[in-house]
Amino acid sequence: MEQATAEGTKRRLKPDQKTPVAERVDELRSLAKKETYVARDSSWAWFKELGERRDQEALDEVFALGKAPKGLDGQTDGILVVSLIQGVLDRGLGLLSKAYLPWKGKRFDAASNRGDNLLTGFARYPAKLIWPRYETEAVPGGRAAFDFETRIEPGKHDPDTRVLVIDYAPVESNPDHLIRSIRDELVEVAGGAHLGKILYRTGEDTYSNLGFFALRPAA
Repeated sequence: MEQATAEGTKRRLKPDQKTPVAERVDELRSLAKKETYVARDSSWAWFKELGERRDQEALDEVFALGKAPKGLDGQTDGILVVSLIQGVLDRGLGLLSKAYLPWKGKRFDAASNRGDNLLTGFARYPAKLIWPRYETEAVPGGRAAFDFETRIEPGKHDPDTRVLVIDYAPVESNPDHLIRSIRDELVEVAGGAHLGKILYRTGEDTYSNLGFFALRPAA
């Protein structure tokens, strides 16, 4: 019923009108020009709110309105906004969703177009259970794992939106099981608050969205 109502609202919009989500994004970007940190925190709180409501339609729209981040560098803090794995699906995908929970964020090296994920110290144990031959690395603040390469191109589900692709497939040290089938996509919404999609490759060039995550520069 909620989805039908939202679609009906879109159909009633005049050509020069914007959806409530688009208006909210514009407001946050205007705020970011004056108070960057306030806009960042407000965006972060909004992502959490949409995730708690499991409002995938709104999250999809926010993502499509995002812009590819340029020069993203250094450590970021991260949260899993919402998991979209529902029902009885492949056991491996369920494990991946659980393995994402001790995730703390990502580290980017803009100069080399590479990066990795920062996990909690405890994450080494579930990681070892799922990928016995894979070794996480001890780093200040936790464990580093799952290196990736980055590039900018159109989103797989959002071809009109330029995204930062976070690609695990080219890194041979990553586990073949699950990880190298992941393609994260990231956009900046406002003030350094970034929204991402966790895409899982299901065919030669087809992907299923496993959920949304968010990143912001580490405090």
